[in-house]
Amino acid sequence: MSATARWWRRRSLRARVTLASTVGLALALLAAALLLRTELRASLSNGLDNTARQGAREVAALADAHRLPDPVPVADGTITVQVLNARGRIVDASPGADLLVPLLPAGQAAANARTGQTVLLDGPPYGLPGTVRVVAVAAGGETVIAAVAYDPVLDSVAALTRALLIGTPLLLLLLAGASWLVVGTTLRPIAELRRGAQNVTRTGRPSALPVPEARDEVHSLAITLNDMLSRLGQAQERQRGLVSDTAHELRSPIASIRAQLEVALDHPDSQDWRQTASDVLEDTLRLARLAEDLLVLARLDERDGRRPGHQPVDVAALAGAEVSRQDGSRVPVLLADQEQPSREQPSEEQPSQDQHSQQRCAVTGDADGLRRMLGNLIENAVRYARTRVTVGVVRDGSRVRLTVTDDGPGIPPGDAQRAFGRFTRLDNARSRDGEGQGGAGLGLAIVRATAQAHDGSAWLEDAQPGLRAVVLLPAADAAQAHTD
Repeated sequence: MSATARWWRRRSLRARVTLASTVGLALALLAAALLLRTELRASLSNGLDNTARQGAREVAALADAHRLPDPVPVADGTITVQVLNARGRIVDASPGADLLVPLLPAGQAAANARTGQTVLLDGPPYGLPGTVRVVAVAAGGETVIAAVAYDPVLDSVAALTRALLIGTPLLLLLLAGASWLVVGTTLRPIAELRRGAQNVTRTGRPSALPVPEARDEVHSLAITLNDMLSRLGQAQERQRGLVSDTAHELRSPIASIRAQLEVALDHPDSQDWRQTASDVLEDTLRLARLAEDLLVLARLDERDGRRPGHQPVDVAALAGAEVSRQDGSRVPVLLADQEQPSREQPSEEQPSQDQHSQQRCAVTGDADGLRRMLGNLIENAVRYARTRVTVGVVRDGSRVRLTVTDDGPGIPPGDAQRAFGRFTRLDNARSRDGEGQGGAGLGLAIVRATAQAHDGSAWLEDAQPGLRAVVLLPAADAAQAHTD
């Protein structure tokens, strides 16, 4: 990279924009000045040529009428006229004109009369002051040569040039200063955004950045950044809440383990070491389950919009395997026959029962994650069920609908969404019935996070009696068709 390029990159945006605009303005002003000077010179020269030709034509008309006086009359003293005969000799002239030396040779004068060409001559050798413009007009067998002083044109062009040499730089400086101010005003909202971002960096807490009043790109940028900061703030709050809740959940089993071990060490002879080891193992397993659930949630949070897996998973077969594993549980866990989807499920297409029975209940995703999701639902239902738990899997249009229903106490409708929060324990009969059964409040959070990771959804609904957990996942063939 050249030194010039490095120097340019080190300049501020305001300086670069101002410099670039100033260079552009300089080129434009230079081109305009050159064009103005050229046009002025051409216009004045054409005016002089027309004046000379007009005077020459008037003399030619007098010569054709054989009424040309001696000396040749001219309208004013700015025109000098010579009349040449066929042999190139001066036969008549205006006052002050040379009577011996023609301004143009006879051949050139005749040629210029035919073509209308103009000649620029130095006047002193011909007895004329300064520079002159010379034209020729044919008059029968004679040629009329007319000359006009060119110095006024040169003086006018010189005056304009001086004015441009002084005025153009001043105008350029004025425009550069205006450009500097305009760019600074334009970038002022960005500077305010930068100061706001520095404040966020200093405090460590996301706060709203100033939004300019103008409805421009900076306004849109500020709104987008504020939305991002708001999401970061919410994520930060969730993270802090998760850390706080995790510490609270870890404190109880750790305190229990510590108390049991301290008592056992202080009174070793009176301890039932097998029972102590069993109690400590139970608390250790509780810690292990909590750590594993937190790891699962962390992995689901870090998926960044990617599906956890891409293998086809038969949810019906998965449900059958999980139901078989529940033999010997507190209440029976049964696999329901395929049935019509509940009409309470919101805004979903309701295909016929025959269509459900003819379609596979397969989804695309992570088999282990789906197995854990179903296991959490069954474990949660078994914990609160009175007599039985029913697991159902049906094809619901382009989706697979998984339900786990218990006949326990249920929950109020207002708590249906809150139940999916992390470390959430509901203050009702259902939560009281579940005390001491090892729940940390992460099961339903993992269920919803897993369903969302598979582009699905999860919710709770009243089973009358009991509670029904519903998970809706895109079917494998529908997801493939959407990808294609």
